[in-house]
Amino acid sequence: MRVQVQESVETGPAVNEARALSPAASLFHSLSDPARLAILRHLAAGEHRVVDLTAHLGLAQSTVSAHLACLRDCGLVTSRPQGRASMFSLATEPNLMELLGAAERLLAETGDAVDLCPTYGSTARRRPRAE
Repeated sequence: MRVQVQESVETGPAVNEARALSPAASLFHSLSDPARLAILRHLAAGEHRVVDLTAHLGLAQSTVSAHLACLRDCGLVTSRPQGRASMFSLATEPNLMELLGAAERLLAETGDAVDLCPTYGSTARRRPRAE
């Protein structure tokens, strides 16, 4: 990933680099939920209604709708009205599929070691969050 970083005396190179990488971090955060990834994978097969995704994923309609809203706000999915329902589809299918394919290849190379990470792995996701 190439990012142009302009330094200034007030902020310094580290702050500017972090600021420049913020959109990439937001993108990866939008992909950080297993349900959102499952929705994207299902939409790769074609457009679907919320009710289709709800049935396929076994999640509540409100949960699927919230995830779709997140993905739409991030520019990853689009919707179009069809009667009383909305049809959802991938907004940037080739690039998104390339990114997800690269992630699968990286996981295969690392032996899914990231899933063992105490901060972001599956065990950490099951722990209750401190408030």
